[in-house]
Amino acid sequence: MSFVCRFAPSPNGPLHLGHAFSALVNHRAAEVAGGRFQLRLEDVDTVRCKPEHEQAILRDLDWLECPPSAPPTRQSDRFGVYEAALARLEEEGLIYPAFESRAEISRAVIAREMAGNWPRDPDGVPIFPFRRQEISDAERARRREAGEPHVMRLDMARAVARVGTIYWQEAQGNPLGRPIPVTADPLGWGDVVLARKDAPASYHLAVVLDDAAEGISHVIRGKDLFQATSIHRLLQELLGLPAPVFHHHRLILDIDGRKLSKSSGARSLATFRTTGATPDDIRRLIHLPPRGGKAEPDTAETQTS
Repeated sequence: MSFVCRFAPSPNGPLHLGHAFSALVNHRAAEVAGGRFQLRLEDVDTVRCKPEHEQAILRDLDWLECPPSAPPTRQSDRFGVYEAALARLEEEGLIYPAFESRAEISRAVIAREMAGNWPRDPDGVPIFPFRRQEISDAERARRREAGEPHVMRLDMARAVARVGTIYWQEAQGNPLGRPIPVTADPLGWGDVVLARKDAPASYHLAVVLDDAAEGISHVIRGKDLFQATSIHRLLQELLGLPAPVFHHHRLILDIDGRKLSKSSGARSLATFRTTGATPDDIRRLIHLPPRGGKAEPDTAETQTS
């Protein structure tokens, strides 16, 4: 099997040190394995994603000396693929339109929490509090035909019953480490959203279809997505897609111990560059060896100010 990995940012803002770590780890793994390092621009959100952010990502990767092996791919070119996958899942009775608004969901969660503990998903978000059976499929079809706003949710119980117990292979210590099997637990996520009225696919659906289309052999990403791999493996089984090897690397944290993010105003790579930092300075900040140095395990989070 040829080695192919990818770095897949959303072009909705500047890259920060957390992005730099993931890009460099992926690029180095491809170098060592003699494989390919792909760039995917996850631009499903066509409102927030901008061409200028795409160009900034390419500049940052060139500056970090980890250019992709080929021109980038874009999710916005694949909306038809996502729609076809949704149609297939709906034909098999595995997804359904859900019309509950955020306010209705919030009120239902509060009511259930007052009556006792209400489960939360691995990200800490309350599980969707309604059951598919509360509205008939005929009524859902009528409301959908009438144009009522809705999302498409995965019937998690039905989907898990279809595939049974599933696993993924998790590379240990570093992206090329020995894989061990991990049991997936998608039921813990409840009926996740696979498409919204303003987006043709959720992250969960798009990522598995894109990885399969690009022949990704190793998915190397942050450990914050470790639990979401259960959803991705389930979708791969439902859609007959290949299962890559996974590796969930350490995170780069801010001074308060939180994961760096665009929304919290993490310092951008462009700012580092314009204030005189070098690519090796970035590597030191995120505890990576200089270019060409020996790769080290990435099991502990790194804090940076």
